Amino acid sequence: MHTTGIAIVGGGLSGLYAAWLLERQGIRDYVLLEARDAPGGRIVSVSASGQPTPGMSGAIDRFDLGPTWFWPDYQRELYRLVGDLGLECFEQFEIGDMMMERSPDEPPMRTRGYVNSPASVRLIGGMGALTDALRGALGSEQIFTGQKVSHLRNTESHVELDSIDAFGHVTTWRAEHVLLALPPRLAENTITFEPALPPVLAQKWRETATWMSSHAKYIAIYETPFWREHGLSGEARSARGPLGEIHDASMPGGNAALFGFFAVPASVRKNVADVVLRTHCRAQLARLFGLQAATPRAEIIKDWAQDPYTAAATDLNGASHHAQAPVATAESGPWHKRLTGIASEWSPQFPGYVAGAIEAAGLGVQALK
Repeated sequence: MHTTGIAIVGGGLSGLYAAWLLERQGIRDYVLLEARDAPGGRIVSVSASGQPTPGMSGAIDRFDLGPTWFWPDYQRELYRLVGDLGLECFEQFEIGDMMMERSPDEPPMRTRGYVNSPASVRLIGGMGALTDALRGALGSEQIFTGQKVSHLRNTESHVELDSIDAFGHVTTWRAEHVLLALPPRLAENTITFEPALPPVLAQKWRETATWMSSHAKYIAIYETPFWREHGLSGEARSARGPLGEIHDASMPGGNAALFGFFAVPASVRKNVADVVLRTHCRAQLARLFGLQAATPRAEIIKDWAQDPYTAAATDLNGASHHAQAPVATAESGPWHKRLTGIASEWSPQFPGYVAGAIEAAGLGVQALK
């Protein structure tokens, strides 16, 4: 059995940021347990080949399969962190007209575009640059990947955690406090708590939708952003699909790209092969942006509803929305001051957003004092 002061369950942004905050306070008596093979969670930035490129390699030409934007004008804590880590950001390209498909039976129409206010920004190197920077600032001896936490047992003096690796081997950890850096619904659905969580708390966690869990993204990569030459912003809305919302995903100094969110429900997508989805996506982009859009140099699809470390069965039929934050810890009983939720969904101000992971993790670490 391994003993530690604090166990962080989940190595996405909230888990990495919590570890970063602990180390800045001189606290190294913690472990971070991540079920995936690499940290990052729902933040995944890939190269044009579709492969993740983790690490502080300075990679610029990467595209986000998960969250893409943040808003510095009112997400100040996240913006400060971006500056502290020496990362660069740029405003989302929105110059020019946008395309619309108002119904499945009407041809596409060109209409005046609009600029978001406050401005949405992206990171050079993709949002993965943020998790890469945090990971690079942490010691490797506290981070364990490929460890899926399956049980939490609360004893009189500590919490015991069982984690399972890819070979089915179980490791037991003993901690004084647990920070849950995975979504409430996923935690309630995949972890056995002994004793059971208070019924009302468990129900609230179970009912909290996980952001991204019903989403799927399609990215088409090109040599040049040819749509800009025609006065188009790369933005589109469609009632025909399969993509309902499309944006310019080009990276300054790198490849050009368009990306879209599927409007096809997760329960339907799971029965459609990727090759079929790609064919329909290319046809849609050609309708909207011309024949050049039909021949991308590369294509990537990421369906988060099929990711077992993001989505539960309930999410297949769930709506895509930012849920109201549930209570992050039991207010009394054996789990009080032993277990705290710090994933983005527990953020009071920005539940589900990147900034929410920063806020919830900060509050969770602060509550340890």
